[in-house]
Amino acid sequence: MADLLILRKHALGFAKAREVAFNWAEQAEKEFGMECTYEEGKSADTVRFTRSGVQGELQVTKGKFELEARLGFLLSAFKDRIEAEIVKMLDSMAPADPTAVPRKTATRPTSKKIPAKKK
Repeated sequence: MADLLILRKHALGFAKAREVAFNWAEQAEKEFGMECTYEEGKSADTVRFTRSGVQGELQVTKGKFELEARLGFLLSAFKDRIEAEIVKMLDSMAPADPTAVPRKTATRPTSKKIPAKKK
């Protein structure tokens, strides 16, 4: 079995993140034939999803979405595509927290050889 783990930090707050997760569950049911259950908690919600060949959970908090899925043998061949679709879905519903995006690191300038003075 292949495993997917997608961690997405956000700056939505818990109420808006909860709304996004609920919409994600509805969309997953319509587009992918998933059976989803939504459990609300005080500091985290859990969306459990399943269908033939896949089962998993989406944990929702005020600062992150964490999706973990276990793929069956046949779907494991499509792991990269499935992961890309899930990320695309989350991106369309909730932009990532800009402070969580890795920033490009500065590159060190290359050293130049200084020509020797002519005597």
